[in-house]
Amino acid sequence: MRLYHHPMSSNARRALMTAIHLGLPLELAEVDLMNADDRRRLAELNPNGKVPVLADGAFLLWESCAIMQYLAEQVPGQTIYPQAPQARADVNRWLFWAAQHFAPAISVLAWERAWKGMTGNGPADPLEEARGERDLHECAVVLDAHLAARSWLSGDDVTLADFAVAAPLMYSEAVRLPLAQYRHIETWFARVRQLRAWQETEVELLPG
Repeated sequence: MRLYHHPMSSNARRALMTAIHLGLPLELAEVDLMNADDRRRLAELNPNGKVPVLADGAFLLWESCAIMQYLAEQVPGQTIYPQAPQARADVNRWLFWAAQHFAPAISVLAWERAWKGMTGNGPADPLEEARGERDLHECAVVLDAHLAARSWLSGDDVTLADFAVAAPLMYSEAVRLPLAQYRHIETWFARVRQLRAWQETEVELLPG
């Protein structure tokens, strides 16, 4: 299987973390998102023009959480994507929450404080920064309360839910995510950072 990715993409990172945790070998194909030819080739794989994309033979799969689920299904006996209906539904809940709420809030700040300048789109917009911080705080209140009496997001051990929610936090320092007041998130994220899958996908991010 081949994973088209970019090391600074948190969506690609959550897919790669899943493969590493499962011990699944992937051929990695890095896409230069600043290169017009690479972006054109990427659009041929994914009409949305985004990474990651997983190629398993002729089968092309995009959307990071779908890729995570597909990878988990390749490993009999794996525990990061439970088989029991309610346990699996709980993991799915957090996958959807990460994609629909948490990551979009962080992406506003990542764009305004890092990517916008790197791509020549001008300075940060204070109104957009304020919107991103407001949306992130709304999510953080939910996540922090959930983690108050838990070591992991779903069940008693790490699951796809943890990878999905933690991945966009890779931008924490580079874009100054305002999360220091949420001590349960901080404790959980420190636990995630000790995982081999996190450490093997660590990259240096440029500050905004």
